[in-house]
Amino acid sequence: MLPHTQARHNDTMMTPILQFGTSRFLQAHVDLFVSEALARQEAIGHITVVQTTGNPASASRVAALASGRGYQVRVRGLQHGQPVDELRTSHSIKAAWHAETQWALVRTAVAEHAQIIVSNTGDSGYALYPDEGPELIANAQQVPRSFIAKLLVLLHLRWQRQPEAPLSLYPCELISRNGDTLRDLVAGLARAWKLPEACIRYLTQHCRWANTLVDRIVPQALEPVGAITEPYALWVIERQAGLLLPCTHPGMVLTDELTPFEQRKLYLLNLGHTYLAERWLVEGRPADQTVLQAMNDHELRADLEAVWSEEVLPVFEALGQKTEAEDYLVQLRDRLLNPFVAHRIADIAQNHVAKKQRRMVPVLELARQHGLRVKQARLQAAVQRDSLPA
Repeated sequence: MLPHTQARHNDTMMTPILQFGTSRFLQAHVDLFVSEALARQEAIGHITVVQTTGNPASASRVAALASGRGYQVRVRGLQHGQPVDELRTSHSIKAAWHAETQWALVRTAVAEHAQIIVSNTGDSGYALYPDEGPELIANAQQVPRSFIAKLLVLLHLRWQRQPEAPLSLYPCELISRNGDTLRDLVAGLARAWKLPEACIRYLTQHCRWANTLVDRIVPQALEPVGAITEPYALWVIERQAGLLLPCTHPGMVLTDELTPFEQRKLYLLNLGHTYLAERWLVEGRPADQTVLQAMNDHELRADLEAVWSEEVLPVFEALGQKTEAEDYLVQLRDRLLNPFVAHRIADIAQNHVAKKQRRMVPVLELARQHGLRVKQARLQAAVQRDSLPA
């Protein structure tokens, strides 16, 4: 059982977990994990969410979350081939703020109360603005635009107020070694702003930046707040000394090596999605085609299975991960055959060329590095198509 700090925070309406991001993914993943753990007395406490963008949809979610009444998550799909359809209520979020209008609360929360910071800021969340400089440190009223600058300003204040208090950060962005990446970006900005070396040591050595992998398909939001999601849920966290966990949960895995988990998700689930999107684009398939419909197309399903078995699994075998990859595929087929979720391939096909570079090219390169004599014809064709003249 994790230590409880909930009672102390109820007195001040502050919570030990501060979360940047209000997405339906976080609602159905991290926030639901913490809610279920709280019911078992296995969580460190409740969550305060912070909206960092001006998105109107996010604003309506914040207004609903601010009530503290909880929200519903409908879990629908297949598990071991059997249908699951459950309605759960998440009660982990106790407060919701907008950074632009409630920055003073955010500053106080990080400086004095937060023990854990969670983030999921989207594809552009780690972008920097060149015009943001060290004057933001001194100006308590001005809200930085970038998430990196926001975090640096807040952690600088934490360093001034409580330099010995533990703080663990859990980025959930889908970036390889996201904890290391976020730490280096924040520390790099601190150096660019010429902040004291003691502050930079605090950022790089005292704060604990967790490398994580999150895996759950959350294709639909409920209005104004809540989500529809699949039964499968995974939160992999790489161990390190001094890391404080937000909760314990059956869907959480602590590991000494995150890379194999990242590779399985990227080269089986994500690559599979991208292969379906490739066929959808090239063949001009129906605009509203879903993953379920594609998986029930005999020819397309056979081609996807061939990509996995003939072009990807040999790479996992060379990596010493064949059994784990095959086990992951068993669960993955349930996920892609989910009869309750209309996961549109058009949504998957966004930023398609970049996704092929991240998901397919490394598989081809690993096969070359290991000297594998596999043709990988389908993956080669998908990648080479981008280099052909229009």
